[in-house]
Amino acid sequence: MSRFRKQLLFLCDALLFAVAVAGYKFITVLLPYTEVGAKGSFPKNVLLLYGCTVIAQLLFKTYDSLWRYAESREYLVLMCAAVCGFGAYEIFSRALLHETISFVLLAAIASLWVLEMLAVRFGYRMYRTFSIQRDQPGAVPVAIIGAGSAGVQLLNEIQHNPNSRYHVQCFFDDDPAKVNKRIRGVPISGFISQALPRMRAMDIHEAIFAIPSMDELHRKEILRQLADRSIRVSTLPSTLELIDQKPIRQQLREVRIEDLLGRDTIELDISAVEGLLSGRTVLVTGGGGSIGSELCRQIVKHRPKRLVIFDIYENNAYDIQQELLYQYGRELPLSVEIGSVRDPRRLELLFDTYKPDVVFHAAAHKHVPLMETSPQEAIRNNVFGTLNTVRAADAHGVKKFILISTDKAVNPTSVMGASKRLCEMVVQSMAGCSATTFAAVRFGNVLGSNGSVVPLFRRQIAAGGPVTVTDKRIIRYFMTIPEAAQLVLEAGAMAKQNELFVLDMGRPVKIIELAENMIRLSGYEPYRDIEIVETGLRPGEKLYEELLIASRDLEKTGNGMIFVEHQPPVTPEELERKLTLLNDALEKTMRTEDVSCIREVLHRVVPTFHEPEEVNAAQGEEVEAPAPAVS
Repeated sequence: MSRFRKQLLFLCDALLFAVAVAGYKFITVLLPYTEVGAKGSFPKNVLLLYGCTVIAQLLFKTYDSLWRYAESREYLVLMCAAVCGFGAYEIFSRALLHETISFVLLAAIASLWVLEMLAVRFGYRMYRTFSIQRDQPGAVPVAIIGAGSAGVQLLNEIQHNPNSRYHVQCFFDDDPAKVNKRIRGVPISGFISQALPRMRAMDIHEAIFAIPSMDELHRKEILRQLADRSIRVSTLPSTLELIDQKPIRQQLREVRIEDLLGRDTIELDISAVEGLLSGRTVLVTGGGGSIGSELCRQIVKHRPKRLVIFDIYENNAYDIQQELLYQYGRELPLSVEIGSVRDPRRLELLFDTYKPDVVFHAAAHKHVPLMETSPQEAIRNNVFGTLNTVRAADAHGVKKFILISTDKAVNPTSVMGASKRLCEMVVQSMAGCSATTFAAVRFGNVLGSNGSVVPLFRRQIAAGGPVTVTDKRIIRYFMTIPEAAQLVLEAGAMAKQNELFVLDMGRPVKIIELAENMIRLSGYEPYRDIEIVETGLRPGEKLYEELLIASRDLEKTGNGMIFVEHQPPVTPEELERKLTLLNDALEKTMRTEDVSCIREVLHRVVPTFHEPEEVNAAQGEEVEAPAPAVS
């Protein structure tokens, strides 16, 4: 209906004018000295009055205003247009019409019409404000420090933005003339020095400092007064910081991940996930990592019986634990365990204690260059860690086990990619050998994850450049962290036995274009304000990644964005031979401290593993990723 907003408002005003005219008899009763005039004069004068007033409204462009955001200026313009329209009527009526009627009667009709228009517009604005607040039942109560223009603008944005997570409870300001007054219904509850105790009394745990014009010394003093572990304070940047006190590069706006995809964020249907997670005990290995922590955030929305986070790095595990407890409260059935998937006895105790129904295995070493220099760690953690977790899941009757894989496992050119392909083989080998449903989910690079290019580029731009890319020809598939987690959950709900799920991620993105877009989004011009420098391919790095090993074996699922790739079966005996060779290589590495034998063995156990130089040498100046042919 927003396409016809102006037309609807015009019709509404016409109906209101008809109502005002229909009340002329009531007006003549209240004002006995008004005269209707000779027969036929009343309709002519009324139509002329309507025409003049409507033309005035059009000239003043009152129908172009968005009345949901209307302030006093819009209402004053509407009244001025009405006065000008009535003045125009007086001029034209005397020149064109010879039959006159009471000036008081027509003025009363015009005034009644204007009041009706004002009432409808104001009522609509109030309805929009209250409907937005009603649709935000979980909004966080917040106090604004500073009742000046910046604070009022912030209040306006919060009150009119349906996506705002805040509900403004009060202001605090040091101007005595403002204290105990109200701004758009929000009280100014006291001086800034009184903010902390009064916020505690009102159970407000967040505040926004909104006095950008304040000098640095006073700003620090007020922020020091507000310092309290129970209060989270955000601040608007100082105007002087932006103009002359600090370099502009330090005032970068936060780049939204969605801005960098070059496509709309994929929205996956996860309704089937409810049956997978609701009332179940869910274990997430590597639950403190980028993907693992997002999985945890989305899992708790489906009311699991218990969520168990297992991670070797206690800092990340602690962060996601505190985030979830803060958001959902201490009643959330959450357990956090520290340990390594390399330790079979630790896994045995973990599975025996919690008896998980569903396992998402996200624990892995993922950085390609680091695993090139420490291949033994990739094998121990990725391959044998996955083997340990798979065996524990099988022994304890887990219903579903979902492995998090990567596009680097397809025709790998790195130790990390080859190790993840072996992880997929471990899962494949369980076909027909277990009551547990095993599956793997493969996707491309995740924007904003730990160690990804986005945080690196952001730091380089903030430092003034240069931004470094390893090769201008590199292309990658990308998705956001929430997309990746949703894919994993939905694929887990679909899984029946040993599927390898792949997401249709559209066309890949050139890394150099990603860098250029980030620079522009940060307010700079690439190559003029900030340079982009090629540093050369890193060890194990491939110019392009593939999502599929054999595109002819790709099968659609019920979700148009998710596909299943059918792999040749891997028997337990075949897997055992591969793992024996790897284990022998690890033992040799421990004796000789020479890791080259691991790479040699990887070529034997992963037939699709090739050296990066061999693959990259076949590419020209322009790199094109293989396009899958979906049957």
